[in-house]
Amino acid sequence: MSLRMDTYALKAVTDLPAPFRSAFSFRYFNSLQSECFSTCYLSDVNMVISAPTGSGKTVLFELCIMRLFSKFITGDGRFTHHKGTLKTIYIAPSKALVQEKLRDWTKKLGSLGINCLELTGDNEYYTIKSIQDADIILTTPEKFDAVTRYRIKDGGLSFFSDISLVLIDEVHLLNDPRGAALEAIVSRIKMLSRNPEMQSCALSLVRFLAVSATIPNINDLAEWLMAPPQGIKRFGEEMRPVKLTTKVFGYTPAKNDFLFEKRLQNYIFDLLTQFSGGKSALIFCSTRKGAQEAAQRLTQIAMTFGHSSPFIKSREQQERLREASLSCGDKQMQSYIIYGVGYHNGGLSMKDRNLIEGLFLNGDLQILCTTNTLAHGINLPAHTVVIKSTQYFNKEKGIYMEYERSMVLQMCGRAGRPPFDDTGMVIIMTRRETVHLYENLLSGCEMVESQLLPCVTEHLTAEIVQSTVSDITRAIEWMKCSYLYVRMKKNPEHYSIAKGLSSDRIEKHLQEICVHKVNELSQYQMVWTDEDGFFLKPLEPGNLMTKYYLKFDTMKHIIQAPENCSMEETLHIICRAEEIAWIQLRRNEKKFLNDINNEKDGRLRFHVLDDKGKRKKRIQTREDKIFVLVNDCLTGDPLVHDLSMSQDTNSICSNGSRIAKCMKEYFMYKKSYKGALNATLLANCLHQKLWDNSPYLLKQLPGIGMVTAKALHSMGVTSFETLSEADPRKIELVTGRKYPFGNHIKESLLSLPPKVKMVIEETEGQRMGKSKLLITLTRLSEPVQLTKRHYADMMVGVEEDNLILFKEKIRLEDFSSPYHATVLFSSPQQGKLTIKAHLIFEEMIGMDLCHKVIVTPPIDLNVIHKYRPKELPSFNPKDVIKKNDNDVISVPPSEEYQYNDLIEKSISMPSFKLIDEDSEDDKPVVETEDDDDCRIITERTVFDHIRKKSKTLPVLPTSKDTHSPSLEDFTLIRQRTRERHLELDNMDIMEVQQSSKIRRTRMATQYPEITDPKRKIHIIDEDGPTEIPKSSNDYSYLTNDAELFAGDEFFEEMWGGEGVKQVTEHQNIESGKLSEETIFEHVRKKGRNFPADSTESSLDCRISHTQRKGPSVRISMAKNDITSGESDVTKLFSSPSSEKRQFCSLGMAGEVKKENAFLGFQSVFSFL
Repeated sequence: MSLRMDTYALKAVTDLPAPFRSAFSFRYFNSLQSECFSTCYLSDVNMVISAPTGSGKTVLFELCIMRLFSKFITGDGRFTHHKGTLKTIYIAPSKALVQEKLRDWTKKLGSLGINCLELTGDNEYYTIKSIQDADIILTTPEKFDAVTRYRIKDGGLSFFSDISLVLIDEVHLLNDPRGAALEAIVSRIKMLSRNPEMQSCALSLVRFLAVSATIPNINDLAEWLMAPPQGIKRFGEEMRPVKLTTKVFGYTPAKNDFLFEKRLQNYIFDLLTQFSGGKSALIFCSTRKGAQEAAQRLTQIAMTFGHSSPFIKSREQQERLREASLSCGDKQMQSYIIYGVGYHNGGLSMKDRNLIEGLFLNGDLQILCTTNTLAHGINLPAHTVVIKSTQYFNKEKGIYMEYERSMVLQMCGRAGRPPFDDTGMVIIMTRRETVHLYENLLSGCEMVESQLLPCVTEHLTAEIVQSTVSDITRAIEWMKCSYLYVRMKKNPEHYSIAKGLSSDRIEKHLQEICVHKVNELSQYQMVWTDEDGFFLKPLEPGNLMTKYYLKFDTMKHIIQAPENCSMEETLHIICRAEEIAWIQLRRNEKKFLNDINNEKDGRLRFHVLDDKGKRKKRIQTREDKIFVLVNDCLTGDPLVHDLSMSQDTNSICSNGSRIAKCMKEYFMYKKSYKGALNATLLANCLHQKLWDNSPYLLKQLPGIGMVTAKALHSMGVTSFETLSEADPRKIELVTGRKYPFGNHIKESLLSLPPKVKMVIEETEGQRMGKSKLLITLTRLSEPVQLTKRHYADMMVGVEEDNLILFKEKIRLEDFSSPYHATVLFSSPQQGKLTIKAHLIFEEMIGMDLCHKVIVTPPIDLNVIHKYRPKELPSFNPKDVIKKNDNDVISVPPSEEYQYNDLIEKSISMPSFKLIDEDSEDDKPVVETEDDDDCRIITERTVFDHIRKKSKTLPVLPTSKDTHSPSLEDFTLIRQRTRERHLELDNMDIMEVQQSSKIRRTRMATQYPEITDPKRKIHIIDEDGPTEIPKSSNDYSYLTNDAELFAGDEFFEEMWGGEGVKQVTEHQNIESGKLSEETIFEHVRKKGRNFPADSTESSLDCRISHTQRKGPSVRISMAKNDITSGESDVTKLFSSPSSEKRQFCSLGMAGEVKKENAFLGFQSVFSFL
């Protein structure tokens, strides 16, 4: 393109309105700026400009901004600004470039009242109001995409309607993997501008301006941004102020990236000697330490030349450098300056930084080693620029990555000083396999391709979440708005499409891609589609993937996780995440990782296991490596000190914390209590790089590192509470530090969130048919530092059901204290409920609160008996039981069994008990001593007999559909039992020999009265033993799944001709709650009062007894639902019309004596 280079063609600053002239410090625009002046300032067309770095493209942005704000200039020339009504979005590839433009434009446009806002990862202190009030928003593609995704629910997209101008710096970023985010947000703005609802807004007339370095396919960018031919401007190397010469050198890679960059330091001096011509040189290094080491190496070489240093030209220069070294505060820098070498990075003080910059601009300091951020910062041009390695360490991903093209071009733009030089030199030191990439980049031969296709699923989901895409046709339209569609038509082979296809076929292929991605999202329940697959709506998993900027494969792992996901399973999901899939398992790391995984001192909480559940002897995959590294890191005192693995660990923790937060919200959405709890705790642990039970929790405080934490641990200070009580002087003594270090350590406690007390209590009454818990939060201390906001998640869940009952996020400094929350839950009908309430502090560990509540079922059983037995006396000291003819045993009063007291102790009302841990008392073993001729019956003997007999009883499964007995059931029961007893009364009563009188003690069950107006079950038993239908509710009032019913019939006090006395009085017995342990304890106590049996084989004998009615006793085990069996006792219950009543008693091997026919310990259980 021919340009008119004469001075008469240059545009003057005076051609602008008066309010804008003060923004420029020169009188005339250069030739490039003058050529674009009329298009930029005098029209509103979209523009794409390709020009070399350093040719003055920034001024073109400023002309477009002034064109937009010229609408606020009144007829009399005054500037009347309306805040935030017309917005400009400036998008740059790096934070350094954004911050440079922010400083520059705030200085130039601030006097006009124009407000500039930075949206990058370094600036988190913005609000919706600050975004709405901003006139110019300066951001990176990822941050702008994330902010508009995250803020969708609270009005994050409301400012879109005010967007009038979009400035894209270094648009060739599209060729990098990061370019997908840039492509997505530009396509989003294009889609919204076409929305009919936006026709009355400024967004409908949005203007695009994109600039880049020299690229061959600028017309493709123009087609994407809808730039007309007059908006396409292409400039070549003739626009560069000085002629630039480039050299690219390739070197053999080293074992790792760190060693490769360190080895390149040995070649810098030779390159400078060969190409710099003794002029000033900038050496760009990827890290601060790398810059210092490069300066140190060059100084060491210069020292070998003695007084004839190659970097010092005159004695005057050497004297100036010597004086400057004395005023330098950096001692290391002092020894470098006197040899004409220095370094520049963000770690220098402002005084030293200004000193170094002044020496370099004056030419006294010939060599300056610096970091790549200087390329975007202060303008320090040099004749020669050396790029030492084309890779830098990405902190977010934790690996060395190639520089973005824009970064390389920016660094190259520092070569050549227009006032002093007419040529410049660029030297790039890279690997052999990447030499051709940078040769093409510097020559402008590299085609810009789209990077959207590999991550189109994630970006399409984001558009559905933000309602930019509401149906399948809009989804296809969004893809056609992308740069991908433009390049797919021009270079289909690059996107796996056969060459030579027509535009219609390519468009159909694009539609197939879109439909396939939508179906995949629908399959994993991230979006909702109708039956025809046309309409699209976002679901919560899709919202979460968009909010936390996760990969689709990572979100699939989260969705497929079990609902009761444990901490270890959560950690395994993170290890398989796509965000850290770039981590590699190197051969030289395997032995070290194996040793850590197989340690025997219990450092690690989790280990890598094989299929058999044993520790793996060999680490074989990257997932195994990640799992070992994160477990080692979370101990608080990791064994990994290798630089490469430490960088991997940092990336695992930063990405893992974000993934765990997404898992937390997903499990909360699913109401999965255990999964949400474990994910929340793991997210905090990964953020702090500590387990919640680590002895080095104090590392979370500012100013406390590993050394100080270990010293505090040695004096027993391991928590925030113990630190607050510690003596500052003792802290100084233990840590070996001087006063006032101890005071500073204790002051660090002020950065903690305020203390909070949590109380849980039962509330009376019900709401919506459910019981209520009241949770009260009280702030015990007021916040001291208000610079940081502290949040906590309050979560209440049921362990048995794995169900979240209540969740809320609380800002600890602002909640109204006391804060009350009512939690509703369904009362258990069977078993128990364990309800836990948690207050989990966000991004902090060691401060969480937890309370546990045990909820037991209510009890109120009213049993009505027709026959009230005669109150019989208990054993007393004068009562005598004959064991043998010559032996007499008297039972002391202390052994009297008070059954009513036992029942009272065993029954408790349903309650809510705050406990820390479940505890059970050990039960003593009771043995009954006997003589040599008697058998020893122990607790084990009795229980073994019970188990043996219970196995022969059939089990009747309890149906879930059964219900408690109704009034009609009780009426039928009453009728049947009355007929049974009438039949029994008609039986002949036989007399018993009077010589065998014996006093029997009956087990009378006298239940204490329990009243619960909410829940009462009345069991009526009028006419004797009754089979009460079982239901699921019958057992819901059992504490340990066991209950005991005493029969209505009883043994007469006396045997003989007096006949049988019958009691016809009614007795109302209200049944209480009896535990299994209560029954066994009763058996043990009664066992002490019975003599032992000398026979081993007659536990199941029968004695015919037709002269009386004996007792009927029923024991129901809820665990087995035993109702009937083949034993004699079940025959007794099921055969009331038999001619003889059968009772189980103790039968002797020899002569059966009637005197002790019902005595003996085993008679208690003989009915089984």
